[in-house]
Amino acid sequence: MSNKLNHSMSLAKPDALDITNKQKIALALGIIGLFILALALFNTNFPNKGIFLSLSLGLISVGTIFYSREAYLNKLEGIKNDGQWFKSVSSRGVWGWTLGVVLTTFYIVLYFYPKYLGLGSAKDLSDNSGLISLFDPLSQILSGRNASQWFVYGTLYTIAILAFGYKFILKYRHNRYQQIRTISVMFFQLGFAFLIPEFMYVMNNDLPYYDLKSVWPLNYYIFDEWSVKGFLSNGNIGLALIVFGILSIFVITPILTYKFGKRWYCSWVCGCGGLAETAGDSFRHLSSKKRSAWRIERWLIHTVLVFSVVMTTAMVYTYLGYKSNDFWLTRGVFISLVIAFLTIIFVGVMYFKRQELGKDAKYGAIGFFVTIALLLIMHFTGTTEQLFFVKASSLRSTYGIYIGSIFSGVIGTGFYPILGSRAWCRFGCPMAAILGFQQRLFSKFRITTNGGQCISCGNCSNSCEMGIDVRHYAQKGENIVRSSCVGCGICSAVCPRGVLKLENDSMKGRINPTEVLLGNDVDLMKLLNNK
Repeated sequence: MSNKLNHSMSLAKPDALDITNKQKIALALGIIGLFILALALFNTNFPNKGIFLSLSLGLISVGTIFYSREAYLNKLEGIKNDGQWFKSVSSRGVWGWTLGVVLTTFYIVLYFYPKYLGLGSAKDLSDNSGLISLFDPLSQILSGRNASQWFVYGTLYTIAILAFGYKFILKYRHNRYQQIRTISVMFFQLGFAFLIPEFMYVMNNDLPYYDLKSVWPLNYYIFDEWSVKGFLSNGNIGLALIVFGILSIFVITPILTYKFGKRWYCSWVCGCGGLAETAGDSFRHLSSKKRSAWRIERWLIHTVLVFSVVMTTAMVYTYLGYKSNDFWLTRGVFISLVIAFLTIIFVGVMYFKRQELGKDAKYGAIGFFVTIALLLIMHFTGTTEQLFFVKASSLRSTYGIYIGSIFSGVIGTGFYPILGSRAWCRFGCPMAAILGFQQRLFSKFRITTNGGQCISCGNCSNSCEMGIDVRHYAQKGENIVRSSCVGCGICSAVCPRGVLKLENDSMKGRINPTEVLLGNDVDLMKLLNNK
């Protein structure tokens, strides 16, 4: 009796939130769509694959949209994160682990065992079967060829971003910034990552066309020998694309990061970030805010960056010659240019930003000298056939397998329900590391805080998918300038007091840890006069 009385008098309901009958119907539609894909996986012979593919993808999309409208349009605008930690799927419960295992298994099969998805063995994939053959009609319409496992993946990836992007827009319909950036990632995924590459195959199937918006190091194959030859053998358009890729690395990316922070790419353009923000939104709170996780993040992501620089340099190095008679860019000249470029960056950072970086400068110096040492070892011990005592052909695929496949795909997306939605962006993406480096050093972007308004509710920290303890900064009124921050703005969107604001302003006063008014540590009049 007493237990029932206590439960009835409780101010907070501890049970998972119920869903409406309309939402149950929407879930049923989505499950039917997934069931059709499952039937295809087991080699079901559909009478008309085009109709059943349309039915499957349509039911999944309609179910997601219908569920989202029922979930958010019947409520007032505002924060909608209630019940996150009471649902099994979003609190590392049984359903969460089950979903993680299913996603991880799918990625492993997709990357390493596509024959189990029905990938054909012939060059034209005419003997596709199973799940992949179900997508043949759509692939034929777009590019005139049968589907590959990557086309299947790209289609499902795009459907997920579009359908869950609509859900995200409804959830944050009170926030214009969230709507604009979500529409942006939906546009870039549908157009630049999915449709345009398929159309480019029709126009010129020898051109490396896979994803026009990606740049090195996220696009790790852009400087591989087959890719460079593909660009250079396709006339002006190929030359323009490779020049654009190089300009993106050294000119366009730094300028955009200076003006907008890394959010211009990580939150507005990138497909990995787009999937994390839309389909992964329900898992953003699972990102660990522990200091130990932050330490692992800093070491791991910069180790991946060093690995990316060395592997890319080694990859280009393998197809350059020793004599200038063949081509002016010999192996010796190339290594010298890379080392000189890295040295200029290192010396510049140490000269202008040494005091600002503090202890991080020491770790940066370690990374720099390790990179230079590895490049010199490669140059003086390598042969035509081997680098680092490993076959050159094997070395070229190492980065793609371990970083491009296992980390970004299998772990990065498969572990959404376990590690949060941006595990790849936080711990492994070399592009995020470079943009974060630029953002920390010379970007105008920061998140300003009004500490006097903070009530320490913790909504901001709970919603940060990059593991930043935002409340720690908000309580002190300290600007948030972190390399890992992707500028998604969710912390600001969920703040009930308007404490946090995304801003682009001058570099002066951007980092302000000494301006926090604690006790008598700061001369208040002097601070006000300086402003």
